[in-house]
Amino acid sequence: MGRSKTISDRAVLDRLLAALETVAPDALTFSKASHAVGLSGATLVQRFGTREGMIEAVLLHAWDRIDALTARADAEAPVSPAGAISMLIRLMPGDAVEYAFADGLLLLREDLRNPSLRARGCAWGVYLAQALGGRLTKNAILAERMGWQMASIWQGALIWSAFKRDSDPAAEIEAVLEDWCRSIGAF
Repeated sequence: MGRSKTISDRAVLDRLLAALETVAPDALTFSKASHAVGLSGATLVQRFGTREGMIEAVLLHAWDRIDALTARADAEAPVSPAGAISMLIRLMPGDAVEYAFADGLLLLREDLRNPSLRARGCAWGVYLAQALGGRLTKNAILAERMGWQMASIWQGALIWSAFKRDSDPAAEIEAVLEDWCRSIGAF
């Protein structure tokens, strides 16, 4: 008879994700993970097989969380340019802008190197662009292009806000997105 899990897989993944926010993926060993989670290294090896398998599982879990947040934001935002902006503001990392572009870039590097993680990121981008574009225009051909443009403007604004740190990131990014919407005639 197998042993029952004292900590659920979801709780383990949540704790490991928090650990990845403090150390780079390359630095997360089974020993460090064991301390973060409260399980032995051997137990983690049983759950994940390899350190790379553990990192991939944690980052796939992060994508699950992003997908769920995006779907909620999509379901709740009005179908309008203002709704598209509110979706993106809701998807921002809150007061963690500094984290999102310092340590977060290390996580993104893993997403780009790993085919499974890269596929998740691509699928999220497609969903996001469709959700945004459908709020900007009824023209299906233009909607896809405009959705990708808006997502790109948003990501660029997030990066520059993290560099500048001279104002409230949400307000600054909202203003950039509103200005872009005016420039394309969506407002």
